[in-house]
Amino acid sequence: MDARTREIQSRKNPRLSINIIPGHFATSHSHVNYYIDMTSMKCYHLMAKEAAAELATNFTSTPIDTIVCLDGCEIVGAFLARAVCNTSLAGINRNENIAVITPEINPSNQMLFRDNVQKMIWNKRVLLLVASVTTGKTINRALECIQYYGGKTAGICAIFSAVDKVRDTPITSLFDTQDLPDYKIYHSSDCPLCQAGAKMDAIINSYGYSKL
Repeated sequence: MDARTREIQSRKNPRLSINIIPGHFATSHSHVNYYIDMTSMKCYHLMAKEAAAELATNFTSTPIDTIVCLDGCEIVGAFLARAVCNTSLAGINRNENIAVITPEINPSNQMLFRDNVQKMIWNKRVLLLVASVTTGKTINRALECIQYYGGKTAGICAIFSAVDKVRDTPITSLFDTQDLPDYKIYHSSDCPLCQAGAKMDAIINSYGYSKL
């Protein structure tokens, strides 16, 4: 499977890249025809810093108190907090101490924030950072969680997104379907790859893949 890997550079910043593998993959919500590997961007500090700087240019006039990170994006989130403070217009976030936190996932697959970090959500302006958006279901759960704990959504940003917005909130991403125009998302019961008898290559999520 790895032999099929190819690299795609960001149209917005050629120093940023992701790897893609074509095939037949299952996520928790759907089937897709590409696995998008963002490991380098999430794990290597130089690329994470570059990604954060690029994302921050979209929030120069947005007040932000807290960044909520999903999908292992905490390194990018920390650099994003710093970049937002350094690039804000009119000093909106300058010298602010932006919190960077991650929700806990309980056995029922619900997101929650423990008592010690709830103060970083309550009545705060929250920027949601995720690795990838396919159907938007995980984003919806995260927004519901933020709202439940009294937070106000300041924006949504992602490394890759197949949708433009969730709940009327635009998604700012480094990569989208213009970078991968033949990217397809199918409901598992209507997947043409399954109907054609194509073997499932792997089960995937934003953390990686497990070959089948």
